[in-house]
Amino acid sequence: MRSVLFFSFLFLQFFCACKNSPDRSDTTQTSENDVDAARNFIRLALDGKYDRAREMVINDSLNYQFIDQAERYYKQRMDISTRMAYRSASINILSVVPQNDSVSIVHYSNSFKKQKDSLKVVNIHGQWMVDMKYSFPSTTGH
Repeated sequence: MRSVLFFSFLFLQFFCACKNSPDRSDTTQTSENDVDAARNFIRLALDGKYDRAREMVINDSLNYQFIDQAERYYKQRMDISTRMAYRSASINILSVVPQNDSVSIVHYSNSFKKQKDSLKVVNIHGQWMVDMKYSFPSTTGH
């Protein structure tokens, strides 16, 4: 009986911690510029909201394969404490390198892993979208 109460208490604490996590409902898929798009996409990915992040990637099969792969890794291989650490991490924009008026490379890290990474954002018909193919090595051997 004691172990049931203990695990119930732990579950309740975990549930309350998740419920009381910072509200990031202001994160939208519409972005005013390249940095907004990158920040919004990264935040959604760190929070594990891949259904919303998927709406921000360029519509092609390879981009969808990459976002599906990232989501599977997040859901199937990350333990709860790692997920919580990503959710509470802040985003550090290190630099923005415009390629032209509609393409930028955003270099960033997060406060949990502190690993430098980059993301390509593209303005398509006035909407900033993420091209995940830039962030993953070529699978075609080119």
